[in-house]
Amino acid sequence: MKLIKNIVLVLLTSISTLSSAQETEFSKLLQNIDSREKTSLNGMWDMIVDPLENGYYNHRLLPKEKGYFSNLQMQTPADLIEYNFETSLQLMVPGDWNTQMDKLYYYEGTVWYKKDFNYTANNDELTYLYFEAVNYEAIVYLNGERIGSHVGGYTPFQFEITNKLKKGNNFIVVKVDNKRKLENVPTVNQDWWNYGGITRSVHLITTPKSHITDYLIQLPKGNTNTIEGWVSVKNGKDGNVVNLSIPELNKSVNSVLKNGIAKFSIKANPTLWEPKNPKTYKVILKTLTNKITDNIGFRTITTDGSKILLNGKKIFLKGISIHEEAPFKTGRVVSKEECKILLQWAKELGCNFIRLAHYPHSEAMVKEAEKMGFMIWSEIPVYWTIQFDNKDTYANAKNQLTEMISRDKNRASVILWSMANETPEGEARLSFIENLAKQTRKLDNTRLITAALDTQGYGDDGNLIEDPLGKIVDVIGINNYCGWYAGAVETCSKLKWASAYNKPMIMSEVGGGALFGMHGKEKERWTEEYQAELYRTNIEMMRNIDFMAGLSPWVLMDFRSARRPLRRIQDDFNRKGLISEQGMKKQAFFVLQNYYLKENK
Repeated sequence: MKLIKNIVLVLLTSISTLSSAQETEFSKLLQNIDSREKTSLNGMWDMIVDPLENGYYNHRLLPKEKGYFSNLQMQTPADLIEYNFETSLQLMVPGDWNTQMDKLYYYEGTVWYKKDFNYTANNDELTYLYFEAVNYEAIVYLNGERIGSHVGGYTPFQFEITNKLKKGNNFIVVKVDNKRKLENVPTVNQDWWNYGGITRSVHLITTPKSHITDYLIQLPKGNTNTIEGWVSVKNGKDGNVVNLSIPELNKSVNSVLKNGIAKFSIKANPTLWEPKNPKTYKVILKTLTNKITDNIGFRTITTDGSKILLNGKKIFLKGISIHEEAPFKTGRVVSKEECKILLQWAKELGCNFIRLAHYPHSEAMVKEAEKMGFMIWSEIPVYWTIQFDNKDTYANAKNQLTEMISRDKNRASVILWSMANETPEGEARLSFIENLAKQTRKLDNTRLITAALDTQGYGDDGNLIEDPLGKIVDVIGINNYCGWYAGAVETCSKLKWASAYNKPMIMSEVGGGALFGMHGKEKERWTEEYQAELYRTNIEMMRNIDFMAGLSPWVLMDFRSARRPLRRIQDDFNRKGLISEQGMKKQAFFVLQNYYLKENK
């Protein structure tokens, strides 16, 4: 009888708070690959640099029937084959090509990657080829056959390849192209390095033929004593049972499949996730053929006027912005250890909040941040002036948004989905971002929506936040660089702010540049003293903004940017970091740290 009391048996066919859009759009990508049987394809890959795309087009600019993806080998001494992966150079995967080879430092274009691997067939399994990210456009071939493509440099994608694999040796070829284009998201103009390559890990993932693909487990909006969600099962049959259990809460639910989806609801009172106690629960999902485990936290995030409420209590977001730039060696972050270094620096700074800019960071980064108690702002690269009136550009942005939300929807740490950064006002832009916000709310109504606005005006009466985008978002992000791009440093502390909206505001960017080790007077630009004084005066300004709910100054660490050519100071780095790319803390780090230690909002 005691066992029965600890098991809740529920057979549900519908839950009113669930959106059909979630179930259909979120069932395409495998959720939580860390709980699945994986074979790593990381390591050295053969590569061919192809700036003219000779491996793809013929001299008439028509696609070749047998390009580099065919991996042709000479059969006789007379054969004419003008490439050979076997004698080519190699690149490490995951990794960017820009920092692996000097001659590819500024390169933007096509590089072909090839990897050989062995496969042993199992008739009871399916096999997926899973890429955590490729920047920017990938065309993927298996044994010379095109199996699919993906656009967007920061979100995962996969292909089910079971029937295309051969017993024994197989090879993958990937055409990677990071050329910037006007219609892309981001567009041609960006203030971070356009790292090309297979920048995150690649896996072969095997599953039973009938397997759990995706799931959503959460507290519904406005409720802290019910856990609900859905599980998607591929090749499941109507009536099959899916079990969800949370052992620590002594909860277990059975639900039946209908059209590949099982829905559930559990009465429970979990300890809520928060920065000081980032509590997660082991959640087990089981079918007759498949078992998935995850560690999931439960919390609520809402607003009340100009306040942000975590679990119903006002919280002040003490944050920092972070680029996915590797500490010490620079280049794209490729390991969990590099993520931990960046996060530990943010923890030492006194942060409870991080803005992952300006694109979705790796799943490892999000998961490690959740463990360490960081609330997260997650963003897609709708950045500066993209083609807001281009339907294909919107479709690209919408897809990147959907993939970002799909991957991280079970992470309690993510509290803000950001639609854009520093976009110019206009009807096309407003419609574009409003439609993204509608898509976001359709997919996830439990988190807050934001965007970083570009507010560089300095009127006599101060700054009034009145961008029409403020009507659309739940939380207004403001990027303002008093003392750097406009205004004298000594005037910043007196700058006044007002808002046309009764909504929380986050100072999503504030700061200025300094070269570590360069010293001088407080009015001498690029010195640590200048940056530190800039932080002091801007902090005084922010103390007087009564509707400000947090901040994420720009930026934790110096990062590479081709927009920053000033020799002996920038040297292709944006120097607004509080820490140098070699891990050395500048004076401003301690100014902000002192503010966070004393701030009790």
